[in-house]
Amino acid sequence: MRKTTSMKKIRELLRLVHEGLSQRKAATCACISRTVAQDILSKASLHKLSWPLDVTYTDEVLHEILFPKNTIKNSTDKRIPDWPVVQKELLKKGLTLKLLWTEYKEECPDGYQYSKYCEMFREWKKSNRLSMRQNHVAGEKMFIDFSGVTVEYIDRGTGEIKKAEIFLSVLGGSSYTFAYAVLNQTIPSWIDAHIKAFDFFGGTSQILIPDNLKSGVKKPCRYEPDLNPTYRDFAQHYGVAVIPARVRKPKDKSKVEVAVQVAERWILAVLRKHKFYSIFEINEAIIPLLKIINDKVMKHIGSSRKELYERYEKPVLKMLPQEPFEIYFWKKVTVNIDYHVEFEKHYYSVPHTLIHKEVEIRVTKDMVEIYHTDKKVIIHKRSSLLGKHTTIPEHMPSQHKKHAEWTPERMISWAESIGPCVKECFDIIINKCAHPEQGFRSCLGILRLGKSYSNKRLEDACLRAITYGHVSYKTIKNILSNNLDKVSLPKKEEESPNLHHENIRGADYYH
Repeated sequence: MRKTTSMKKIRELLRLVHEGLSQRKAATCACISRTVAQDILSKASLHKLSWPLDVTYTDEVLHEILFPKNTIKNSTDKRIPDWPVVQKELLKKGLTLKLLWTEYKEECPDGYQYSKYCEMFREWKKSNRLSMRQNHVAGEKMFIDFSGVTVEYIDRGTGEIKKAEIFLSVLGGSSYTFAYAVLNQTIPSWIDAHIKAFDFFGGTSQILIPDNLKSGVKKPCRYEPDLNPTYRDFAQHYGVAVIPARVRKPKDKSKVEVAVQVAERWILAVLRKHKFYSIFEINEAIIPLLKIINDKVMKHIGSSRKELYERYEKPVLKMLPQEPFEIYFWKKVTVNIDYHVEFEKHYYSVPHTLIHKEVEIRVTKDMVEIYHTDKKVIIHKRSSLLGKHTTIPEHMPSQHKKHAEWTPERMISWAESIGPCVKECFDIIINKCAHPEQGFRSCLGILRLGKSYSNKRLEDACLRAITYGHVSYKTIKNILSNNLDKVSLPKKEEESPNLHHENIRGADYYH
């Protein structure tokens, strides 16, 4: 009514009624609804307003008489709750706003009722820019992400400038923050950073909320995300649940998003002009800056992250297991015809009966375990020798029966059908291996080059490789890709004639 009814209409209503019109007709003429007109006239009668109005009755005065402001009971006699304390109490597990209001009423019987109490608390949260949607209980959630901003360091060995990723983890209840520099975002770095975070916090929360990073989430999904097997086993080891944030929903991990901003301002900005020569040096520089962040008092709470952590979060964190998680990861591969599987350019044998079958490799720091249909087939010691084989003799078909399909003789015969130089290359490759089957992979690769470049060019490339004494799949492939097979081979130089001269020293001169 105050917004829609102007003072001009109200004055016209009073005049028409004074002229003798009925309330209905006067309201119609003044373009005011009948109920509103009735309310105005009753208030005018209550305040004994008569027409014509006194000149002292300006629009502001008339408005104040007819529409006085709601008189709010003075709240000075009511104790206003200490909202920062209420917010801190809500961090404790099991505490609700209803319970805190009950305790408030016991101390202050004349205090605010529950609805007003909740309304005032929401208004306080708005004014302090606190999230209304998320209430983080102490010890419940840990938010995890990478900062997206890297820190450069110089490799002492090569002088190359590399970039370290900054891993961030923050506890939901206290915002207690951890930062750690890692080499990259691969699974080993991802898991190692988690272990360091758990050690820093002295325990772990019930739930981990990571971003949809490939190292953590194999296949993002809003309802049933598919976790990376290593990350899943890691969560089982520590007895925690993993609930990845929804894709393109930053509010799901707002805590760590804020931590990223804080880290950019208080860590990355400070370190931007420093020169580092290792990841270790970066982490050493992060430690004192991290202490500043966690010791700094948050204005809207009135306490530091560390104080909240020590008081509410630390006592309810889950205890860590006695043994830390051993970092490993899985890889699916298909067994080649040489009954070996490849990992990091090293080849590990499996029983020859698994040729062409799909197996899973579980790789730890020291061991390579191979599984087929969830059953462990073999364990090999992990090797860093590139292009080499780790072979168990019992896996070889020659120790049982000649394999019906793949034999050295068949390989040689296949090469002979293309050309003598290809055959000679196969002979060299197979004979230099400790076990003939170990050369099958290279031979097959050479045969496939014939399909891409033609058998004629393959024959010429093999001739060049033999001539220069470097027979391998990579050498032949490089010859073909660079069209060196089309270049004529240099002719052999004729042997120099024996020269006899009194000024030429013979071989006996040096003995």
